[in-house]
Amino acid sequence: MKKPLLAAFVFSGVVMAAHIPAMAQDAAQQPAQSQNTQATVDQNIELMRKDIRSQKKQLIAANVPLTDAEAQVFWPVYDQYTADLTKIHDGRVALIKEYAQGYDTMTDAQADNWISRVLKMDADAAALRMKYQPSFRKILPAKKAALYEQVERQAQMMIDTQLAIQVPLVQP
Repeated sequence: MKKPLLAAFVFSGVVMAAHIPAMAQDAAQQPAQSQNTQATVDQNIELMRKDIRSQKKQLIAANVPLTDAEAQVFWPVYDQYTADLTKIHDGRVALIKEYAQGYDTMTDAQADNWISRVLKMDADAAALRMKYQPSFRKILPAKKAALYEQVERQAQMMIDTQLAIQVPLVQP
């Protein structure tokens, strides 16, 4: 794995992830400007998510050597996978924003609901990876398909870790 690109990806992920819950929380604390502020928060989050997706694609391109023939077939499948994953992550962003607005006043029922939704999103993402794995395997030799999955998972775990670090813990 090419470490300079990986390091740049991690740095950008840290910066971007740090802003998501903070922006949602700031919006919740300023109700007079809430509609305008929420639109700005949503726009900023979407820009950051596009940048993360772009960096992740660059990371895969730099670390998974594809022939021209493999690349022609791989990237459209990857783009569809990313579009499907983005739908799952739309729910994650909504859940983080919801959590940021009320984590300090969360009831037991809300906590149960929240963790159930988090676990469902994790399961949905794993199911999506399993759905696409045969498609990637048809395109790539086994070792390249495995390498792709490793790079994809490492990138996603870094993003998930950076998000998790930024989300305040539930107070018992």
